[in-house]
Amino acid sequence: MAILRTKEIRKMTETEMEKKMKEMRLELSKKRAQIIVGGAPENAGRIREIKKTIARIKTVMNEKDEK
Repeated sequence: MAILRTKEIRKMTETEMEKKMKEMRLELSKKRAQIIVGGAPENAGRIREIKKTIARIKTVMNEKDEK
């Protein structure tokens, strides 16, 4: 799954943003579970990227709510 930039997120509708956030949260929980079980994640930097993307989506959603 590609990391989304702010420009791309702003072009999305609210339902698309919610869907994408659910997908990212699911992927994040899978990566965290993989670490807890004791396995090393394939790409440890991916967790940070996922968290940043979730934050970007939340930020854009909050901006749209304020308007």
